[in-house]
Amino acid sequence: MTALPYDTIPVPNDWNRGGLPAWTYHSPALFDLERDKLFLTHWQVVGHVGDIPAAGDWLAFDLIGERAVVMRGNDGVVRAFHNLCRHRGARVVDGTKGHCKGAIVCPFHGWVYNLDGTLRGAARPSSFGDMNREEFGLKPIEMEIFHGFIFLRFKDGPQPSVADLLAPYETDFAAYGLEKLLPVRNLDWTSELPVNWKSVRDVDNEGYHVALAHPSLQELYGRTYRDLHLENGLSVSIGWFDEGMARGWSVKNYVRISPPREDLPAHLQKAWTYYGLFPNAVFSITPEGAQFYQEIPVGPGRTRLTGRMYRWPDESRQTRLARYLAFRIDRLTSAEDQQLSIWSNESMKSDAFEGFHLSDLEYGLRRHHDGLRRLMPVMTLAEPPPECHLSRSNEDLICQPTNSF
Repeated sequence: MTALPYDTIPVPNDWNRGGLPAWTYHSPALFDLERDKLFLTHWQVVGHVGDIPAAGDWLAFDLIGERAVVMRGNDGVVRAFHNLCRHRGARVVDGTKGHCKGAIVCPFHGWVYNLDGTLRGAARPSSFGDMNREEFGLKPIEMEIFHGFIFLRFKDGPQPSVADLLAPYETDFAAYGLEKLLPVRNLDWTSELPVNWKSVRDVDNEGYHVALAHPSLQELYGRTYRDLHLENGLSVSIGWFDEGMARGWSVKNYVRISPPREDLPAHLQKAWTYYGLFPNAVFSITPEGAQFYQEIPVGPGRTRLTGRMYRWPDESRQTRLARYLAFRIDRLTSAEDQQLSIWSNESMKSDAFEGFHLSDLEYGLRRHHDGLRRLMPVMTLAEPPPECHLSRSNEDLICQPTNSF
């Protein structure tokens, strides 16, 4: 078996196989708590520096009422700002990505900002009396870049710097050369599901379902697939090509065409790897390219799935064809997972649902739930507190000396 360079956490011999109670998947008050205690305080991936190569290029990122824009300045520096004009709060850019020629112009009243976020000037400035332009630049957002990927968070939180947090991925990301990635045109994707975001993550956090639910993946790497659990909410899932199992057209031709990557360490050759980041993002890397995908909560029962795909520079025709076949396999897998997420989420409102009973192969799901309960111990309650008291109940539990779950 291929040796893996990760400091992993083994599945305990005896562990609580239950999951979160059903009420946590449809409580509006808990959703508000997750916004403040989880999503706004944890690192979110926005894109890659390859998405914004030129001065004035920008990416937008919306998250539960907050709006960000990441832009490359005339000095080549990438910066993140709140996507709201300091005049009346309008979006200074609209859409998911674009380009500003020389300046950012608010579409509401025409306030103009330099590409570094400083205010160049307000429309009809004499109407504002004595106004100091230096006080009205776009508000910055904490941002870091790790091997080309851009991360931001709206509020201070419990996670360390991205470089420290993702240190276990450093060697693999460097071996792949992820900082060199280029975006694949027209392969950004977004879809919405009528589910709580946790139902999507529950499906993606375990490989127990691969054998039955994902025939293509089972053919590709099912007999070798492994889920590995790391500290700080990180995970690595990996599977190596199984040429003897390939039957379907896409898988069979993909395994045949995928070019060897002898430049990679042994554990990454002929492998698909998935690197998880708590609470809601995954980097998926194959010999032909990479992508990230994440769940963006929209409401207690609505989730936006997003992802962006990348290629290696100077790819050959063979690599491009293999990347297309990998995309076909992955597209089918995503559709299968979306249906599983819907079915799983539906069960949370059934009186017959009595909770989870997890396999050792689903320990990743349990670890994710544990991470949520540490931040929001109200999730340990079998029965929901009154919605109007949920936040206070959570604070009371935080103040207790121990919380067991």
